[in-house]
Amino acid sequence: QVQLVESGGGLVQAGGSLRLSCAASRITASINDMGWYRQAPGKQRELVAFITTSGRTNFADAVKGRFTISRDNAKNTVYLQMNRLKPEDTGVYTCKVRLFPARDYWGQGTQVTVSS
Repeated sequence: QVQLVESGGGLVQAGGSLRLSCAASRITASINDMGWYRQAPGKQRELVAFITTSGRTNFADAVKGRFTISRDNAKNTVYLQMNRLKPEDTGVYTCKVRLFPARDYWGQGTQVTVSS
């Protein structure tokens, strides 16, 4: 069973930075896309960013210019660098890894809290 282990969440003041990591293990096929989602209290889960095997990235409008996503294929790890954090960035951040051809696996989620 594929395992995803996330780290890097926590409490930070508005304007601060956090870096999330998600390491995949027990991989049974090649990794396709990797991404991060978040769910704020009382809201639906939304896509934050994803990165393809070729390094193409896509970001939610709310985080463009503040967040970056990267991946280390040798380590089967995806990172989310979050800068200039805002209180509205608060939520549970969950990574998703898609294995070829199209099977998705989700992490357990990590809490990010941005205080004003």
